[in-house]
Amino acid sequence: MESLKPKIAIIGAGNVGSTFAFSLMISGLAREIVLVDKNEILANGECMDLNHGLSFAHPTKIYAAGFEGCKDADIVVITAGAKQKPGQSRIDLVKDNVTVFKAIIPEIIKYAANAILLVVTNPVDILTYVTLKISGLPPNRVIGSGTVLDTARLKYMISEYCKVDPSNIHAYIIGEHGDTELPLWSNATIGGMAIEKYCADYAGLENVKNELAEIFEKVKNAAYQIILAKGATNYSIALSLVKITQSIVRNENSILPVSTLITDYYGISDVCISIPSHVNKNGVDQYLKLELSELEQEFFKHSANTLKKLLKTINL
Repeated sequence: MESLKPKIAIIGAGNVGSTFAFSLMISGLAREIVLVDKNEILANGECMDLNHGLSFAHPTKIYAAGFEGCKDADIVVITAGAKQKPGQSRIDLVKDNVTVFKAIIPEIIKYAANAILLVVTNPVDILTYVTLKISGLPPNRVIGSGTVLDTARLKYMISEYCKVDPSNIHAYIIGEHGDTELPLWSNATIGGMAIEKYCADYAGLENVKNELAEIFEKVKNAAYQIILAKGATNYSIALSLVKITQSIVRNENSILPVSTLITDYYGISDVCISIPSHVNKNGVDQYLKLELSELEQEFFKHSANTLKKLLKTINL
């Protein structure tokens, strides 16, 4: 049977993979969704459940398969791997998941050498770099979900404090998707105004710098709180993946802070890290060289160097 387009393959049918499949089905972006998991019974069960709701959604072919199911996929979304445990940092996950990726990436490439690979498994920046090196694909076609969700959390938290629609907030979190990430307050605006001025003049915040710092701390610790409460984050990351997928499939040129390979970005090279980037049918078409304050440059370099140190411990 001729493949339907667009086709999305999802590697890993756990909390994130299955929630993304559900969100993708509702979105109508994909005409074909394939779930690949070493637990075939789980993958088949998830597909049965999804298919039973198709009369309420868009026409979509949904099925489970082995890695051969990746054939002709436009995008392969990788969510497989050990999940983060309560109290465990994303970095602690690295050894287990690098081993997983060394096994699965060659299998994906065997069947889907022309696809864009979207890496979600944590630590996402490290695993995006690992995927890039193992796959041999050009850097534009290997993307990490990066700080797209962190940025969405930041906009939500600011909207709660400032009582303003999140769509009117332009602010990014960049760097590692993890403990060394940083907010770009120097570039942040609400309704076209610098964020500190808006917060002081219109949101009634009395000590703006302290309250913005408080907002960021809540963003940075959000995943740990959710994992402690319910064991995993799945809804918001799934929606983030729908947005990234949509920008690729519809060639939107959305500017998203995805994890991508950088070269000479404030002197940093050869690491995958989150920077606002044009995302379209080519994957990451280009990333933006933002003007960072001196302090932000220091934090960004620290974030990148933290990742580079960890990469040195990996045998690629």
